Amino acid sequence: MRAVTTLSVVVLASAGIGHAVITSLDADIARVDPFKDMKNRPRAGHGMNVLLVGTDARDKITERERRKYRLGGTPCHCTDTIMIVHISEDRERASVVSLPRDSYAMTPAHLDQTTGQRHEGHPVKINAAYAEGGPNLIVRTVENMTRVKIDHYLEVDFTSFMKTVDVLGGVKICTAEPMKDTYTGLNLPPGTHTLRGGQALQYVRARHVDSASDLGRMQRQQRFLAALIERATSSGILLNPMKFRDVTRAVLGSVRADKGFGTGELLALGRAMRNFSPSSSEFTTVPIEQMGHVVKGVGSTVKWDAKKSERVFRSLRDDQPLAVHQPKSRAVPVEVAPQQIRVQVENGTSTVGLGKRVDTALAARGFRTTRLPVDAARPVPRTVVAYDPRWDRSAKSLAAALPGSELRPVKGMGPTLKVIAGADFREVREVKAEDPARGESGVVRGNEVGCP
Repeated sequence: MRAVTTLSVVVLASAGIGHAVITSLDADIARVDPFKDMKNRPRAGHGMNVLLVGTDARDKITERERRKYRLGGTPCHCTDTIMIVHISEDRERASVVSLPRDSYAMTPAHLDQTTGQRHEGHPVKINAAYAEGGPNLIVRTVENMTRVKIDHYLEVDFTSFMKTVDVLGGVKICTAEPMKDTYTGLNLPPGTHTLRGGQALQYVRARHVDSASDLGRMQRQQRFLAALIERATSSGILLNPMKFRDVTRAVLGSVRADKGFGTGELLALGRAMRNFSPSSSEFTTVPIEQMGHVVKGVGSTVKWDAKKSERVFRSLRDDQPLAVHQPKSRAVPVEVAPQQIRVQVENGTSTVGLGKRVDTALAARGFRTTRLPVDAARPVPRTVVAYDPRWDRSAKSLAAALPGSELRPVKGMGPTLKVIAGADFREVREVKAEDPARGESGVVRGNEVGCP
């Protein structure tokens, strides 16, 4: 998630600020060689593909900041966030694809940078590839999974993120619902907020705001990136060489990049993207087939939808927009996508097999069911959706899929909702997130996620 701010380097160069200013900053970039000895790489396409990763490194965080923003704990030296940013060949569009950090992946053969041992390819969560083989292995793993050739590699940490947001004067974020996460300390009432560095970090790190977990967090990261681009391109910062220098220094002071991404590339790309704006950007998350895909020796992973994800990555390879025309859906519009809602089904009738039938029908509509329906403690004549009040939006979306169901708040239930199938059960209707930014695999443009 910290990696999203690295794109600001590209955006901030769009004013064509003098070569001397940029050159003085080039020395601040720590260099890595993520493409060393790479063979049999994907065919190069049009445009430019940048792999942005955010690590959990926190070496430069002060003790006061650790306590205030709850940044304690031991870092795993993993990539906390992974994004592919595609800049179109005409420099008029940026397409951002988020890859869940728990994605099921198969590494190529590599040398473990911690133990020095040679490993054959083996299954991992994609964020662990960085811990085993550093930038080289994460690039190779992403290329093998996507068949998208990575042209440049950029890596940032907590410090870079916080300093960049502060130098920009904060970033404006809007929320219609209260957002509270006890893990990160985020606590935002409904409304418009200008987030400074530390609070912005809490916003993009939050995973426990609702049942969406990592998917919700990635969507908030995309929203924040769109808001950051809007702030950088509309505030006059790009026209102020000294301010521009301060912002880029804040970013570059904690950045690691490949040797080929330097001053010349920044200036050329900046001049080409002089008219870049939030409406020029589009965001999506790689389409997902199954959350909680258990792999022996790895644990619970996120399994991509092979066909849908291939369409996304083909668009990047072919330099085409991610957003395509979709036929009008008959699905009932809801606020939270079914892919973000966890459900336990109970059979509240004497009908044998009803629980399994309801569980299967919900799963077919995209809900994350446990696949282990049980019998209810007592029969119910009407289907019930029981939920923790903190997940009320998810409950309303689930109830919309069950015509005639009763909503029943139960404090302390947690993020997993419960469906008690009653004698009135007839069908599970198709529902779809009304706001594409909340959909599991929907594409949203940058100007569609900002504040009204």
